[in-house]
Amino acid sequence: MTHNRLNSGTPPRVLCLLLCAALLIPAWHTAAQSFTQEALAELHAQVTPAIGIVRYALEVTNPNTGEITKRDNLALALIVSPDGLVMTHGHMVLENSQPFNIKVFLGRGDEEQEYEATLLKKPDDVNVVFLRLKSEERLRLPHVRFARGATLALGQPVALFGLLGDPLDYARGLIERRIGAILDKPRTTCCLDDAVRYGYVGGPVADAAGRVVGVIGFDLSRAEGGDLYVRSGHPLVYQTDLFQRYIDNPPSETEIETSGDHAWLGVFTQPLTDRFAEYWELPANGGLIISTVVAGSPATEAGLRAGDIIVEFDGTPIRAKLDRDVPGFTKLVREAGPGREVVVRVLRDGQPVDVTTVLGTRPRSAQEAGEYEAPQFGLTVRELTTDVRIALNLPENIEGVIVRRVKSGSVAQIARMRPGVVILRFGGHLVTNLADFQAAVEQVTADRPQEVVVFGRLGAATGFFRLEPRWDEP
Repeated sequence: MTHNRLNSGTPPRVLCLLLCAALLIPAWHTAAQSFTQEALAELHAQVTPAIGIVRYALEVTNPNTGEITKRDNLALALIVSPDGLVMTHGHMVLENSQPFNIKVFLGRGDEEQEYEATLLKKPDDVNVVFLRLKSEERLRLPHVRFARGATLALGQPVALFGLLGDPLDYARGLIERRIGAILDKPRTTCCLDDAVRYGYVGGPVADAAGRVVGVIGFDLSRAEGGDLYVRSGHPLVYQTDLFQRYIDNPPSETEIETSGDHAWLGVFTQPLTDRFAEYWELPANGGLIISTVVAGSPATEAGLRAGDIIVEFDGTPIRAKLDRDVPGFTKLVREAGPGREVVVRVLRDGQPVDVTTVLGTRPRSAQEAGEYEAPQFGLTVRELTTDVRIALNLPENIEGVIVRRVKSGSVAQIARMRPGVVILRFGGHLVTNLADFQAAVEQVTADRPQEVVVFGRLGAATGFFRLEPRWDEP
């Protein structure tokens, strides 16, 4: 008798199931598979010639004390156009810091070339920075071309390119990661499944199709709440469509932002969370709770109070419920323009109240403050600004200048003066502003006394410092 059995001895129904499974495996396996060695080697050869090193000095101002510290920094430089447009990560430019002496190094070994670079204005909506290389000759540099419109999917493998550390002479390296999560708010953001070294921040990201689809970042832009969520600590992918327009039309050269550019209301706020709304028996529609009203500000003159809840500004509803919603209100005020009359609707004791105010000009910040150096005493001071007063909790009736730097080994350091001291009198002369201090220093220098008594304030305490100038030293 002949039996119609398969050679494998597998029943027909089981075989059918296995065949169906086999047909499904390639699609799943293709989506999750890693790069081949050949594909990575090809990508490395294609991408890494566009990776260099940017070295720069950074001057950081402590807004509370006015003290300035300087340090040398290094970051990955990515060439994004043949004529010398370079992109790097956004931490190069942060509040109260100013990069200078910027140099970009391209190539390796004997072929390495050094270029001076100009800092361009930092974009508001993506946390990257652009530089322009300086060259008397026309540049034709290897550069990265980004794929437009490319999307990344959960679990998709990506190749990251960056710099290894100093012990390895900053060799150009690559690592492989996967998209570990995709966030919906405040914009679609792809998160990697594992940490990356600092040398990879700002480096290009490629997909398995060989397309460069973005760069690595660590946090959101200022417009997206980056002032509140700085350095999330988790690597993100900034996809091409976020920054390609800045490559097509590069920003202008950077300028220090001046106070006259923006309007100012003069309040500090926090979001009206659902928990606060429930506690105060208010609708859960969001808003901004005024925690502090700055003395002498437009808010003070208009009668706004701590505890008022802002629900509308100049006709625009305010629906803040989370910390990341606060910068949106700040931007709204800033861009309204100084001198403009606006109506601010608040809830006061649960009842709506309309307050009319004329927006002022944002006061000078610590970074913009004028300063004066008195080298014969080893002191550099600056004017008291509103943000410093708030940080130090200084009453409005306290006038003077704040010590910014004390030179090591100077008579001021020997007298135990330090940054953050507010000078009220210098050598018997009243000091209310920078001009007063300069005049006092000039008079004391002309008189050449053996001892100069300085009356100052540090925190809530006041006291005297006794300086013994070395008039005979150059």
